[in-house]
Amino acid sequence: MNAGLQDLSLLDVAIAALLVIVNGAISVALSLGLERKLAIAAVRTVVQLLLIGYVLGWVFAFDRWYAVLPLTILMTVIAGLSGAQRGARTYTGQRVDSVMAIWASSWVVSAIALFVVIRIHPWYSPHYAIPILGMILGNTLTGVSLGVERMTEELTSRRDRIEMALALGATRWEAVQEPARQAVRAGMIPTLNQMAVVGIVSLPGMMTGQVLAGQSPVQAVRYQIVIMFLIAASSALGTVGAVLLAWRRLFSAEHRFLVARLVERSAR
Repeated sequence: MNAGLQDLSLLDVAIAALLVIVNGAISVALSLGLERKLAIAAVRTVVQLLLIGYVLGWVFAFDRWYAVLPLTILMTVIAGLSGAQRGARTYTGQRVDSVMAIWASSWVVSAIALFVVIRIHPWYSPHYAIPILGMILGNTLTGVSLGVERMTEELTSRRDRIEMALALGATRWEAVQEPARQAVRAGMIPTLNQMAVVGIVSLPGMMTGQVLAGQSPVQAVRYQIVIMFLIAASSALGTVGAVLLAWRRLFSAEHRFLVARLVERSAR
C-alpha cells in the first residue's frame, strides 16, 4: 500500500530545529566556541532552504529552459566560489579556477546523465535537471576544495625539495607530481568512502526521498547507483582540473615555482 509522503507542519520543523541545541550544548561543554557559528549556520539553513523551495516551486510550475538555465548557472557559480574558501593558503585566481573546474566537470557529467543515461524529454525538465546537477555540484565542490587545500599545503611543506628539483633540471610537472597526486587523492577520498558504505551504513538522500514518496525501492536503488557513479566521475574530474589549474598558476612556463603567489588567507 502506498501511503504517500507525510506532510510536515511548521511545528514539526520547529521541533526538529530544536535538536541543534544539542550541538550548542556540546560546544559550551567542551569550550569549542562554536555557538555563534552554529546559530548563523542554523539560520542560514532555514532561510536558504525556504528561499530555494519557493524558487523551485515557481521554476517547476513555469517549466521553461530560460527559467531553469539561469538557476543552474547561479548554483554552479556559488558552488565554485564556495570551493575556493577552504584552506589556510590561497592564490590569485583560485576562485576562477574553482568555478571553471566545478562548472566543466559537473555540467559534462550532468549532460551525460540527462541525455544518455536517463534520457529525459525535454532535457531541461526541472524535476530532473536541477536535483541531479545539485547533487553533483555539492560533491564536486567538496572534492575540489579538499584537493586544492591539500595542493597548497603540499607545495608549502615541500618547497625546498621542489625548488631543488627545479634547480637540478626537473620540469615543473616532474617537480610537482607527488604533491599533485596527494591532492587528487585527498579530493577523491570522501566520495570513495561514501561509495564503500552506501546501502549498508547509510541510505543516500535521493534514495530515501524516492522511497518516502512511494517509489519502488528497486527503482530508487537504480537511480541512486547512477547518481553515485555520476558523483564519483564529476568529483574526480573536478579535483584533477582544479589541481592542474593551480599548478599552471603557481609554476611558470620557465619551470620556476612562483611561491610568492601563495599567501596566507588571513593576510590577504
